[in-house]
Amino acid sequence: MSIPAEAFVLPPAARGTLQQRIRQMVTEGVLSGRFRAGQKMPSSRGLAEHLGISRITVTLSYAELVSADYLMARGRSGYFISENAPRAPELQARAPRAEGVDFAQLTGGRFSRLATVKRPLDWENYPFPFIYGQADASLFDHQNWRLCALRALGRKDFAALTSDMYDRDDPLLIEHLLRSILPRRGIAAREDEVLLTLGAQNALWITTAVLLGAGRRAAVENPGYSGLRGVLEPSGTDVIPVDVDADGLPPDRLPAGVDVVFTTASHQCPTNATMPLERRLALLEAASRENFVIVEDDYEFEMSFLKPVSPALKSLDSEGRVIYAGSFSKSVFPGMRLGYLVGPASFIREARALRLMMLRHPPGHIQRTVAYFLSLGHYDALINRMRNAYRRRRQVMEEAIREHGLTVAGQGGFGGSSFWMRAPAGVDTEALAEGLRAEGVLIEPGRAFFDPAQAPRTFYRLGYSSISPAKIPEGIARIGRAIRGA
Repeated sequence: MSIPAEAFVLPPAARGTLQQRIRQMVTEGVLSGRFRAGQKMPSSRGLAEHLGISRITVTLSYAELVSADYLMARGRSGYFISENAPRAPELQARAPRAEGVDFAQLTGGRFSRLATVKRPLDWENYPFPFIYGQADASLFDHQNWRLCALRALGRKDFAALTSDMYDRDDPLLIEHLLRSILPRRGIAAREDEVLLTLGAQNALWITTAVLLGAGRRAAVENPGYSGLRGVLEPSGTDVIPVDVDADGLPPDRLPAGVDVVFTTASHQCPTNATMPLERRLALLEAASRENFVIVEDDYEFEMSFLKPVSPALKSLDSEGRVIYAGSFSKSVFPGMRLGYLVGPASFIREARALRLMMLRHPPGHIQRTVAYFLSLGHYDALINRMRNAYRRRRQVMEEAIREHGLTVAGQGGFGGSSFWMRAPAGVDTEALAEGLRAEGVLIEPGRAFFDPAQAPRTFYRLGYSSISPAKIPEGIARIGRAIRGA
Protein backbone atom coordinates (compact mmCIF):
# COMPACT_ATOMS: atom_id res chain seq x y z
CA MET A 1 0.00 0.00 0.00
CA SER A 2 1.32 3.43 -0.93
CA ILE A 3 1.63 6.35 1.43
CA PRO A 4 -0.35 9.29 0.00
CA ALA A 5 1.36 12.65 -0.43
CA GLU A 6 -1.41 14.14 1.75
CA ALA A 7 0.16 12.38 4.75
CA PHE A 8 2.92 15.00 4.70
CA VAL A 9 2.36 18.57 5.89
CA LEU A 10 4.93 21.36 6.37
CA PRO A 11 3.82 23.51 9.34
CA PRO A 12 4.70 27.16 8.69
CA ALA A 13 6.35 27.55 12.13
CA ALA A 14 8.47 24.40 11.84
CA ARG A 15 12.23 24.80 12.25
CA GLY A 16 15.11 23.51 10.15
CA THR A 17 15.76 23.36 6.42
CA LEU A 18 13.21 21.85 4.06
CA GLN A 19 15.36 18.73 3.74
CA GLN A 20 15.54 18.37 7.52
CA ARG A 21 11.78 18.82 7.87
CA ILE A 22 11.03 16.19 5.22
CA ARG A 23 13.41 13.78 6.89
CA GLN A 24 11.76 14.46 10.23
CA MET A 25 8.29 13.77 8.85
CA VAL A 26 9.41 10.40 7.47
CA THR A 27 11.35 9.29 10.55
CA GLU A 28 8.50 10.30 12.89
CA GLY A 29 6.06 8.38 10.72
CA VAL A 30 8.26 5.28 10.85
CA LEU A 31 8.98 5.44 14.57
CA SER A 32 5.35 6.09 15.47
CA GLY A 33 4.22 3.05 13.46
CA ARG A 34 2.14 5.05 10.94
CA PHE A 35 4.50 4.07 8.13
CA ARG A 36 5.22 0.33 7.81
CA ALA A 37 8.08 -1.56 6.20
CA GLY A 38 7.48 -2.11 2.49
CA GLN A 39 5.06 0.81 2.02
CA LYS A 40 5.75 2.90 -1.06
CA MET A 41 6.60 6.57 -0.62
CA PRO A 42 5.06 9.26 -2.83
CA SER A 43 7.12 10.00 -5.92
CA SER A 44 9.59 12.85 -5.56
CA ARG A 45 7.62 14.81 -8.17
CA GLY A 46 4.28 14.14 -6.47
CA LEU A 47 5.50 15.07 -2.98
CA ALA A 48 7.23 18.21 -4.32
CA GLU A 49 4.04 19.37 -6.03
CA HIS A 50 1.97 18.65 -2.93
CA LEU A 51 4.32 20.57 -0.62
CA GLY A 52 4.98 23.35 -3.13
CA ILE A 53 8.75 22.91 -3.06
CA SER A 54 11.53 21.97 -5.45
CA ARG A 55 11.71 18.36 -6.61
CA ILE A 56 15.49 18.32 -6.04
CA THR A 57 14.84 19.09 -2.34
CA VAL A 58 12.67 15.98 -2.05
CA THR A 59 15.15 13.89 -4.02
CA LEU A 60 18.02 14.92 -1.74
CA SER A 61 15.88 14.21 1.34
CA TYR A 62 15.07 10.73 0.05
CA ALA A 63 18.77 10.08 -0.60
CA GLU A 64 19.59 11.03 3.01
CA LEU A 65 16.86 8.70 4.27
CA VAL A 66 18.21 5.86 2.13
CA SER A 67 21.65 6.43 3.60
CA ALA A 68 20.15 6.29 7.12
CA ASP A 69 18.27 3.06 6.22
CA TYR A 70 14.81 4.55 6.66
CA LEU A 71 14.08 4.18 2.93
CA MET A 72 15.23 1.83 0.19
CA ALA A 73 15.30 2.55 -3.53
CA ARG A 74 13.95 -0.06 -5.96
CA GLY A 75 15.12 1.13 -9.35
CA ARG A 76 12.29 2.60 -11.37
CA SER A 77 9.69 1.42 -8.87
CA GLY A 78 10.49 4.29 -6.52
CA TYR A 79 11.24 4.57 -2.79
CA PHE A 80 9.89 2.30 -0.05
CA ILE A 81 10.03 2.18 3.73
CA SER A 82 13.08 0.04 4.47
CA GLU A 83 12.75 -3.39 6.03
CA ASN A 84 15.68 -2.43 8.25
CA ALA A 85 14.25 0.90 9.41
CA PRO A 86 14.30 1.44 13.19
CA ARG A 87 11.05 0.50 14.86
CA ALA A 88 9.52 1.80 18.01
CA PRO A 89 8.62 -0.95 20.54
CA GLU A 90 5.07 -2.09 19.94
CA LEU A 91 3.63 -1.92 23.44
CA GLN A 92 -0.02 -1.62 24.32
CA ALA A 93 -0.84 1.59 26.06
CA ARG A 94 -2.18 1.03 29.56
CA ALA A 95 -4.74 3.05 31.36
CA PRO A 96 -3.33 5.23 34.15
CA ARG A 97 -2.89 3.21 37.31
CA ALA A 98 -4.10 4.16 40.73
CA GLU A 99 -1.24 5.23 42.97
CA GLY A 100 -0.69 2.60 45.63
CA VAL A 101 1.81 4.74 47.47
CA ASP A 102 0.98 8.09 49.02
CA PHE A 103 4.06 9.90 47.77
CA ALA A 104 2.82 13.22 49.08
CA GLN A 105 2.99 11.79 52.60
CA LEU A 106 6.17 9.80 51.95
CA THR A 107 8.12 12.81 50.61
CA GLY A 108 6.44 15.42 52.77
CA GLY A 109 6.41 17.71 49.75
CA ARG A 110 9.85 18.95 50.79
CA PHE A 111 10.63 20.31 47.35
CA SER A 112 7.33 21.04 45.60
CA ARG A 113 5.95 23.13 48.46
CA LEU A 114 8.81 25.62 48.38
CA ALA A 115 7.93 29.07 47.05
CA THR A 116 9.62 29.91 43.76
CA VAL A 117 9.47 32.70 41.23
CA LYS A 118 7.07 31.33 38.61
CA ARG A 119 6.59 32.53 35.05
CA PRO A 120 4.66 31.11 32.07
CA LEU A 121 6.63 28.74 29.86
CA ASP A 122 5.52 30.78 26.86
CA TRP A 123 6.61 34.09 28.40
CA GLU A 124 8.12 35.25 25.10
CA ASN A 125 4.61 35.33 23.60
CA TYR A 126 3.54 38.06 26.02
CA PRO A 127 3.97 41.58 24.60
CA PHE A 128 5.24 43.08 27.90
CA PRO A 129 7.53 40.52 29.65
CA PHE A 130 9.07 42.33 32.65
CA ILE A 131 10.72 39.12 33.80
CA TYR A 132 14.24 38.60 35.01
CA GLY A 133 17.19 36.68 33.67
CA GLN A 134 16.02 35.62 30.20
CA ALA A 135 18.02 36.02 27.02
CA ASP A 136 17.16 38.54 24.34
CA ALA A 137 17.52 37.04 20.88
CA SER A 138 18.08 40.47 19.36
CA LEU A 139 21.26 40.90 21.41
CA PHE A 140 22.72 37.41 21.31
CA ASP A 141 25.52 36.62 18.86
CA HIS A 142 23.95 33.59 17.17
CA GLN A 143 26.39 33.43 14.29
CA ASN A 144 29.58 33.31 16.32
CA TRP A 145 28.06 31.00 18.93
CA ARG A 146 27.13 28.61 16.11
CA LEU A 147 30.66 28.81 14.69
CA CYS A 148 32.17 28.05 18.11
CA ALA A 149 29.80 25.13 18.58
CA LEU A 150 30.70 23.76 15.14
CA ARG A 151 34.40 24.14 15.89
CA ALA A 152 33.87 22.20 19.13
CA LEU A 153 32.28 19.42 17.05
CA GLY A 154 35.37 19.08 14.87
CA ARG A 155 37.75 16.16 14.74
CA LYS A 156 40.43 18.10 16.61
CA ASP A 157 38.10 18.40 19.59
CA PHE A 158 36.73 14.86 19.39
CA ALA A 159 38.03 13.92 22.85
CA ALA A 160 36.51 17.03 24.45
CA LEU A 161 33.19 16.16 22.82
CA THR A 162 33.02 12.43 23.51
CA SER A 163 35.26 11.57 26.46
CA ASP A 164 34.13 10.93 29.99
CA MET A 165 36.29 13.42 31.86
CA TYR A 166 35.34 11.81 35.20
CA ASP A 167 36.13 14.56 37.71
CA ARG A 168 38.10 16.87 35.39
CA ASP A 169 37.06 20.05 33.56
CA ASP A 170 37.93 21.41 30.14
CA PRO A 171 41.47 22.81 30.48
CA LEU A 172 40.84 25.53 27.84
CA LEU A 173 37.82 26.87 29.74
CA ILE A 174 39.58 26.70 33.10
CA GLU A 175 42.56 28.53 31.64
CA HIS A 176 40.35 31.37 30.41
CA LEU A 177 38.53 31.61 33.72
CA LEU A 178 41.83 31.88 35.59
CA ARG A 179 43.45 34.25 33.11
CA SER A 180 40.56 36.55 32.19
CA ILE A 181 37.22 36.20 33.99
CA LEU A 182 38.30 35.90 37.65
CA PRO A 183 40.94 38.68 37.49
CA ARG A 184 38.12 41.07 36.51
CA ARG A 185 36.75 40.47 40.01
CA GLY A 186 40.18 40.84 41.59
CA ILE A 187 40.43 37.08 42.19
CA ALA A 188 43.65 35.13 41.72
CA ALA A 189 43.18 31.36 41.76
CA ARG A 190 44.90 28.12 40.78
CA GLU A 191 43.44 25.31 38.69
CA ASP A 192 42.80 23.16 41.77
CA GLU A 193 40.74 26.00 43.30
CA VAL A 194 38.09 26.07 40.54
CA LEU A 195 35.23 23.67 39.79
CA LEU A 196 32.75 23.91 36.91
CA THR A 197 29.08 23.35 37.72
CA LEU A 198 25.71 23.20 35.99
CA GLY A 199 25.00 26.86 36.65
CA ALA A 200 25.09 28.82 39.92
CA GLN A 201 22.10 26.89 41.30
CA ASN A 202 24.07 23.66 41.08
CA ALA A 203 27.08 25.45 42.61
CA LEU A 204 24.95 26.46 45.61
CA TRP A 205 23.58 22.92 45.94
CA ILE A 206 27.07 21.40 45.94
CA THR A 207 28.26 23.96 48.47
CA THR A 208 25.29 23.27 50.74
CA ALA A 209 25.79 19.51 50.52
CA VAL A 210 29.48 19.81 51.37
CA LEU A 211 29.25 22.37 54.19
CA LEU A 212 25.81 22.00 55.75
CA GLY A 213 23.14 19.54 56.90
CA ALA A 214 21.18 18.62 59.99
CA GLY A 215 22.46 20.36 63.12
CA ARG A 216 24.25 23.13 61.24
CA ARG A 217 23.17 26.78 60.88
CA ALA A 218 23.13 29.05 57.85
CA ALA A 219 22.33 32.77 57.65
CA VAL A 220 20.60 34.01 54.48
CA GLU A 221 19.57 37.43 53.26
CA ASN A 222 15.94 38.46 53.68
CA PRO A 223 14.70 39.13 51.09
CA GLY A 224 17.09 36.93 49.16
CA TYR A 225 17.48 34.53 46.27
CA SER A 226 14.52 32.12 46.36
CA GLY A 227 16.52 29.31 44.73
CA LEU A 228 18.92 29.29 47.68
CA ARG A 229 16.12 28.67 50.17
CA GLY A 230 14.97 25.85 47.93
CA VAL A 231 18.40 24.26 48.31
CA LEU A 232 18.83 24.85 52.05
CA GLU A 233 15.50 23.89 53.56
CA PRO A 234 15.38 20.24 52.38
CA SER A 235 18.97 19.76 53.62
CA GLY A 236 17.89 19.91 57.26
CA THR A 237 20.00 23.01 57.89
CA ASP A 238 18.72 25.55 60.39
CA VAL A 239 18.09 28.53 58.08
CA ILE A 240 18.15 31.94 59.77
CA PRO A 241 16.90 34.94 57.75
CA VAL A 242 18.73 38.23 58.27
CA ASP A 243 16.97 41.40 57.11
CA VAL A 244 18.99 43.44 54.62
CA ASP A 245 19.09 47.23 54.50
CA ALA A 246 20.05 49.80 51.87
CA ASP A 247 23.65 48.51 51.94
CA GLY A 248 22.86 44.82 51.80
CA LEU A 249 23.58 42.27 54.56
CA PRO A 250 24.49 43.91 57.92
CA PRO A 251 27.26 41.93 59.68
CA ASP A 252 26.11 43.14 63.11
CA ARG A 253 22.75 41.41 62.66
CA LEU A 254 24.25 37.96 62.10
CA PRO A 255 23.24 35.38 64.71
CA ALA A 256 25.78 33.74 66.98
CA GLY A 257 26.92 30.23 66.21
CA VAL A 258 26.27 30.39 62.49
CA ASP A 259 28.32 28.03 60.28
CA VAL A 260 27.80 29.55 56.83
CA VAL A 261 26.64 32.98 55.66
CA PHE A 262 25.23 33.36 52.14
CA THR A 263 25.37 36.78 50.51
CA THR A 264 24.95 38.53 47.17
CA ALA A 265 27.27 41.35 48.23
CA SER A 266 27.92 43.09 44.92
CA HIS A 267 24.35 43.02 43.68
CA GLN A 268 21.89 42.01 46.35
CA CYS A 269 19.08 39.79 45.11
CA PRO A 270 16.43 41.13 44.68
CA THR A 271 16.94 44.68 46.07
CA ASN A 272 20.03 45.42 43.88
CA ALA A 273 21.91 46.99 46.85
CA THR A 274 25.71 47.00 46.74
CA MET A 275 27.59 46.28 49.96
CA PRO A 276 30.11 49.07 50.70
CA LEU A 277 33.79 48.25 51.15
CA GLU A 278 33.70 48.99 54.89
CA ARG A 279 30.88 46.51 55.40
CA ARG A 280 32.64 43.87 53.32
CA LEU A 281 35.71 44.17 55.52
CA ALA A 282 33.52 44.01 58.63
CA LEU A 283 31.87 40.83 57.32
CA LEU A 284 35.25 39.21 56.72
CA GLU A 285 36.42 40.23 60.19
CA ALA A 286 33.28 38.72 61.70
CA ALA A 287 33.88 35.48 59.74
CA SER A 288 37.40 35.25 61.13
CA ARG A 289 36.32 36.11 64.67
CA GLU A 290 33.25 33.83 64.77
CA ASN A 291 34.77 31.10 62.57
CA PHE A 292 32.13 30.87 59.81
CA VAL A 293 32.36 30.50 56.05
CA ILE A 294 30.96 33.02 53.55
CA VAL A 295 29.37 31.89 50.28
CA GLU A 296 29.38 34.75 47.77
CA ASP A 297 26.92 34.49 44.87
CA ASP A 298 28.40 37.03 42.46
CA TYR A 299 25.68 36.98 39.82
CA GLU A 300 25.32 39.63 37.10
CA PHE A 301 28.54 41.50 37.88
CA GLU A 302 29.08 41.87 34.13
CA MET A 303 26.14 44.28 33.79
CA SER A 304 27.95 47.26 35.34
CA PHE A 305 27.17 50.05 32.89
CA LEU A 306 26.67 52.99 35.31
CA LYS A 307 29.96 52.73 37.19
CA PRO A 308 32.68 50.14 37.79
CA VAL A 309 31.52 47.15 39.77
CA SER A 310 32.83 46.84 43.32
CA PRO A 311 35.50 44.22 44.10
CA ALA A 312 34.31 40.77 44.99
CA LEU A 313 34.39 39.67 48.60
CA LYS A 314 36.63 36.83 47.47
CA SER A 315 39.23 39.35 46.29
CA LEU A 316 39.49 40.68 49.87
CA ASP A 317 39.66 37.22 51.47
CA SER A 318 43.05 36.50 53.03
CA GLU A 319 42.04 33.41 55.06
CA GLY A 320 40.24 31.28 52.46
CA ARG A 321 36.87 31.81 54.15
CA VAL A 322 34.96 32.84 51.04
CA ILE A 323 33.46 30.33 48.60
CA TYR A 324 32.76 32.17 45.36
CA ALA A 325 29.96 31.13 42.96
CA GLY A 326 29.75 32.51 39.42
CA SER A 327 27.73 31.75 36.33
CA PHE A 328 27.36 32.52 32.63
CA SER A 329 23.55 32.35 32.81
CA LYS A 330 22.93 36.11 32.91
CA SER A 331 25.73 37.11 30.56
CA VAL A 332 25.29 34.46 27.84
CA PHE A 333 21.96 32.62 28.23
CA PRO A 334 20.29 30.73 31.12
CA GLY A 335 19.72 27.51 29.18
CA MET A 336 23.47 26.93 28.90
CA ARG A 337 23.61 25.90 32.58
CA LEU A 338 27.30 26.50 33.18
CA GLY A 339 28.70 28.02 36.34
CA TYR A 340 31.72 27.67 38.60
CA LEU A 341 32.93 27.57 42.18
CA VAL A 342 36.14 29.13 43.46
CA GLY A 343 37.49 28.24 46.88
CA PRO A 344 40.36 26.69 48.82
CA ALA A 345 41.77 23.55 47.23
CA SER A 346 40.60 21.39 50.15
CA PHE A 347 37.00 22.55 49.65
CA ILE A 348 37.12 22.17 45.87
CA ARG A 349 38.52 18.65 46.26
CA GLU A 350 35.48 17.64 48.32
CA ALA A 351 33.07 19.46 45.99
CA ARG A 352 34.65 17.74 42.99
CA ALA A 353 34.22 14.32 44.60
CA LEU A 354 30.54 15.09 45.22
CA ARG A 355 30.04 16.28 41.65
CA LEU A 356 31.63 13.06 40.38
CA MET A 357 29.03 11.02 42.22
CA MET A 358 26.15 13.23 41.10
CA LEU A 359 26.77 14.20 37.45
CA ARG A 360 30.52 13.67 36.80
CA HIS A 361 30.94 16.94 34.87
CA PRO A 362 29.04 19.45 32.71
CA PRO A 363 28.78 18.32 29.05
CA GLY A 364 32.15 18.50 27.33
CA HIS A 365 30.77 20.05 24.14
CA ILE A 366 29.26 22.97 26.07
CA GLN A 367 32.50 23.51 27.97
CA ARG A 368 34.59 23.59 24.80
CA THR A 369 32.08 25.83 22.95
CA VAL A 370 32.14 28.34 25.81
CA ALA A 371 35.93 28.18 25.89
CA TYR A 372 36.07 29.17 22.22
CA PHE A 373 33.38 31.82 22.66
CA LEU A 374 35.41 33.41 25.44
CA SER A 375 38.90 33.06 23.95
CA LEU A 376 37.92 34.47 20.54
CA GLY A 377 36.55 37.68 22.06
CA HIS A 378 32.87 37.02 21.29
CA TYR A 379 31.93 37.02 24.97
CA ASP A 380 33.35 40.47 25.61
CA ALA A 381 31.64 41.84 22.51
CA LEU A 382 28.33 40.37 23.71
CA ILE A 383 28.73 41.87 27.17
CA ASN A 384 29.44 45.28 25.68
CA ARG A 385 26.35 45.06 23.49
CA MET A 386 24.18 44.00 26.45
CA ARG A 387 25.50 46.82 28.64
CA ASN A 388 24.63 49.43 26.02
CA ALA A 389 21.17 47.96 25.50
CA TYR A 390 20.45 47.69 29.23
CA ARG A 391 21.59 51.27 29.80
CA ARG A 392 19.00 52.48 27.29
CA ARG A 393 16.26 50.25 28.69
CA ARG A 394 16.98 51.40 32.21
CA GLN A 395 16.60 55.04 31.17
CA VAL A 396 13.25 54.30 29.53
CA MET A 397 12.16 52.32 32.62
CA GLU A 398 13.07 55.18 34.96
CA GLU A 399 11.13 57.70 32.87
CA ALA A 400 8.06 55.48 32.62
CA ILE A 401 8.10 54.58 36.32
CA ARG A 402 8.33 58.26 37.23
CA GLU A 403 5.56 59.23 34.83
CA HIS A 404 3.10 56.67 36.20
CA GLY A 405 3.90 57.20 39.86
CA LEU A 406 5.25 53.74 40.67
CA THR A 407 7.49 53.26 43.71
CA VAL A 408 11.04 51.92 43.35
CA ALA A 409 12.25 50.03 46.43
CA GLY A 410 15.71 49.26 45.00
CA GLN A 411 17.42 49.82 41.66
CA GLY A 412 21.16 49.40 42.20
CA GLY A 413 23.94 51.88 41.65
CA PHE A 414 26.09 50.18 39.03
CA GLY A 415 23.50 48.81 36.60
CA GLY A 416 21.95 45.38 36.46
CA SER A 417 18.78 44.36 34.68
CA SER A 418 15.88 44.85 37.11
CA PHE A 419 14.03 47.18 39.48
CA TRP A 420 12.80 46.11 42.90
CA MET A 421 9.38 47.68 43.34
CA ARG A 422 6.87 48.25 46.13
CA ALA A 423 3.12 48.54 45.60
CA PRO A 424 0.87 50.58 47.91
CA ALA A 425 -0.31 49.01 51.16
CA GLY A 426 -3.17 46.60 50.61
CA VAL A 427 -2.11 45.60 47.09
CA ASP A 428 -1.38 41.87 46.81
CA THR A 429 1.20 41.63 44.02
CA GLU A 430 0.38 37.99 43.33
CA ALA A 431 -3.20 38.97 42.53
CA LEU A 432 -1.82 41.97 40.64
CA ALA A 433 0.42 39.72 38.54
CA GLU A 434 -2.46 37.39 37.74
CA GLY A 435 -4.63 40.27 36.57
CA LEU A 436 -1.85 41.78 34.46
CA ARG A 437 -1.34 38.52 32.56
CA ALA A 438 -4.69 39.04 30.88
CA GLU A 439 -3.33 42.35 29.59
CA GLY A 440 -0.15 40.75 28.24
CA VAL A 441 2.04 42.03 31.09
CA LEU A 442 4.33 39.80 33.16
CA ILE A 443 5.75 40.89 36.52
CA GLU A 444 7.36 38.86 39.31
CA PRO A 445 5.63 38.98 42.72
CA GLY A 446 8.09 39.39 45.58
CA ARG A 447 6.74 36.96 48.16
CA ALA A 448 9.05 34.10 47.07
CA PHE A 449 12.12 36.17 48.00
CA PHE A 450 11.17 36.49 51.68
CA ASP A 451 11.20 34.22 54.68
CA PRO A 452 7.80 32.48 54.46
CA ALA A 453 7.02 33.30 58.10
CA GLN A 454 7.12 37.03 57.42
CA ALA A 455 6.66 37.47 53.69
CA PRO A 456 5.04 40.78 52.69
CA ARG A 457 2.86 40.77 49.58
CA THR A 458 3.43 44.33 48.35
CA PHE A 459 6.81 43.87 46.61
CA TYR A 460 7.46 42.86 43.01
CA ARG A 461 10.35 42.80 40.54
CA LEU A 462 10.49 44.29 37.05
CA GLY A 463 13.20 42.92 34.78
CA TYR A 464 14.15 44.57 31.51
CA SER A 465 16.54 42.08 29.91
CA SER A 466 13.84 40.61 27.65
CA ILE A 467 11.68 43.58 26.67
CA SER A 468 12.37 46.12 23.94
CA PRO A 469 12.56 49.82 24.87
CA ALA A 470 9.63 50.57 22.56
CA LYS A 471 7.29 48.40 24.62
CA ILE A 472 8.39 49.54 28.08
CA PRO A 473 6.24 52.74 28.35
CA GLU A 474 2.97 51.00 27.51
CA GLY A 475 3.80 48.04 29.78
CA ILE A 476 4.55 50.34 32.73
CA ALA A 477 1.38 52.31 31.97
CA ARG A 478 -0.68 49.10 32.24
CA ILE A 479 0.97 48.26 35.57
CA GLY A 480 0.21 51.75 36.86
CA ARG A 481 -3.46 51.51 35.85
CA ALA A 482 -3.77 48.06 37.45
CA ILE A 483 -2.28 49.28 40.75
CA ARG A 484 -4.53 52.34 40.85
CA GLY A 485 -7.51 50.11 40.18
CA ALA A 486 -6.59 47.52 42.80
